[in-house]
Amino acid sequence: MFLARDLRPMLATSPDASPSLVDPRAVYEPKYDGIRAIVLVEAGPPPLVRLWSRNGNEKSAQFPEVVDALATWAATLDGPVVLDGEIVALDARGEAAGFQKLQGRINVSVPGYRSSAPARTAEEQPAAFVAFDLLRDGDSDLRAQPLTARRAALEGRVAGWRSPLLRLSEQAVGDGRELYARADRDGWEGLVVKRAAGPYRAGKRSPEWQKLKIQLQDEFVVGGWTSPRGGRRHFGALILGTANPDGTLTYVGDVGTGFPDAELDRLAGLLAALRTDTCPFATPPKTTGTAQWVTPRLVAQVRYTEMTDEGRLRHPAYLGLRDDKAAGAVRAPRGRRTAHPLRTRAAVATPLPVSPFTSAKARRARSGLPDPLAAWTPDAAAIVAQLDDLQARRKNGKVALPNGDTVDVTNLDKVFWPLGRRTKGDLLRYYAQIAPLLLPVIADRPLVMKRLPNGVDGQAFYQHRAPEPVPDGVRIETLPDDDVPARLVGGSLTTLLYMAQLASISMDPFFSTVDALHTPDMVAIDLDPQPGATFAQILEVARWVHEILDRVGIEAFPKTSGSEGLHIFVPLRPGTPYQAGMLFCQIVATMVATAHPRVATVERTVGKRRPGTIYVDYLQNIEGKTLACAYSARASAFAGVSTPLTWNEVHGDVRPEMFTLETILPRVREVGDLWAGTRQHEGADLLGALEKLR
Repeated sequence: MFLARDLRPMLATSPDASPSLVDPRAVYEPKYDGIRAIVLVEAGPPPLVRLWSRNGNEKSAQFPEVVDALATWAATLDGPVVLDGEIVALDARGEAAGFQKLQGRINVSVPGYRSSAPARTAEEQPAAFVAFDLLRDGDSDLRAQPLTARRAALEGRVAGWRSPLLRLSEQAVGDGRELYARADRDGWEGLVVKRAAGPYRAGKRSPEWQKLKIQLQDEFVVGGWTSPRGGRRHFGALILGTANPDGTLTYVGDVGTGFPDAELDRLAGLLAALRTDTCPFATPPKTTGTAQWVTPRLVAQVRYTEMTDEGRLRHPAYLGLRDDKAAGAVRAPRGRRTAHPLRTRAAVATPLPVSPFTSAKARRARSGLPDPLAAWTPDAAAIVAQLDDLQARRKNGKVALPNGDTVDVTNLDKVFWPLGRRTKGDLLRYYAQIAPLLLPVIADRPLVMKRLPNGVDGQAFYQHRAPEPVPDGVRIETLPDDDVPARLVGGSLTTLLYMAQLASISMDPFFSTVDALHTPDMVAIDLDPQPGATFAQILEVARWVHEILDRVGIEAFPKTSGSEGLHIFVPLRPGTPYQAGMLFCQIVATMVATAHPRVATVERTVGKRRPGTIYVDYLQNIEGKTLACAYSARASAFAGVSTPLTWNEVHGDVRPEMFTLETILPRVREVGDLWAGTRQHEGADLLGALEKLR
């Protein structure tokens, strides 16, 4: 069972297009303007109540009245409960109020300064806890269950709540128009639109939850202040920005309204303790009044009317400081508000990006690139036709392959990716069509299966041992000095489709082949985002890795992981030991993390990595470890594919969601097999590269 204190909440995305207000597969909830809280309640005796913010900061002492109310409720429980919800301020009518009213209840401190002003009491500014999800109920972990089931369990649990400080969030099923109208009338921040059948993805920002903002309100990093004017004490305005991957800020404007006298005094102390002569902005902004700079550590909540085309805030008003978000994780918001048409649309989720390669045939004709799949297309079409027929009839059966082998397939209409309703049949069809590019990548390599028989939202398990028996045409090998009796080995279409039939969504090969087990022919640096980090940061770190490798004459090949990360592969010369390849990657990773400590880290302990950073992982290069290979499907929510990229793309603006089961085939027909170069390469001269690094 998970530990509540280590849990990070599921987060909503901000889509480019507003989600529909009428959708039978969606539920609609108010977007509360407070502090997100994971809550643990245990019956005792004595009862135990703990509150944690989304960054894992303890909040129990700041809201004792909420703790007391939950402790009273704990006496009715027969086991521990973990809730997700929001701590909100209450106005004079007892209704949920805006974030600004919580300011007096939050203690923000920086090294060298802590406000001497006492926090406001519960009597002076009451607060309440609004629950909207149940993650644990006794010994049951509910996170894998659909939202509708979790909601039903939550309603059953909180039926005994009697305190006005404990509340259940409103929810509209299938039609959010009335809730939206109330939100617009009463000045709410907005709504959250959730997929009713979706699981709870702890620590993930998922398109299955989407923000529908009405008032524009976002976090910005404080980079300095301007001198006071008139009768204002301490400062005139706060100078605001958003964080860049290199640790600098991009200027978005100044905010000079919304400061009560007590808040001016508190901010003055915080700012003075952070004062520096170094401007934190990438381009020093032109401000009204003399600017004083601070180390960018404070995060302000600001309301505004829109973000201009120049990236400036219009009519900003200060609401308060946040202590639950790291400055390095604050990115530029989608700041232009548009009126939401009360329209009907079929799907809750913003559609995945349309393939940018839709005119591939015409562009390929202009570029002269051959279609790497052309020769295989008739055979692939024959396999796909058999799969289509079986799935349409909802039958299990045998699929005949061009080499005479057959593969038994079952449950083709089983949904593997709930977002988009992609099925097991879709996975098999994809692998049948991409086989000419994928099979050389895994040829002669032992494979580890990560099986997901119930799809990407279900329980996964790893399997090293080949099943017994395996069908004809499936290659297995017994490796010397291996504690696994026999392993699957890649290279044949029969093995590939057999593994997909076993719900092994991704293909995860060794870095070495069966004929040279102890000498890899490639190494990789795995860029792994920590909570709060963005793919833009990953691209920035990849560029820094590329700069170092390019400087020492090492050619490298980047690809998306197919999920949230990015892999950079370096081909090796024959005979290179595993330890040498890993040491080289460790040196490069450490150089990047040392030069850019605000963004990159090589810290091995997960709990010690700062939120919003990129883990530069070189430890995947240990013998026997694996990474999802190029062209492998992945168990990501958007049905991603691990896709080879050009360095021009890495230096541009790509996103993992661009590369899916649907978009990868048109892409490779346009750009060709970008991974073929790894097999044609003579291998990197690591000793020569290390000499250049000295």
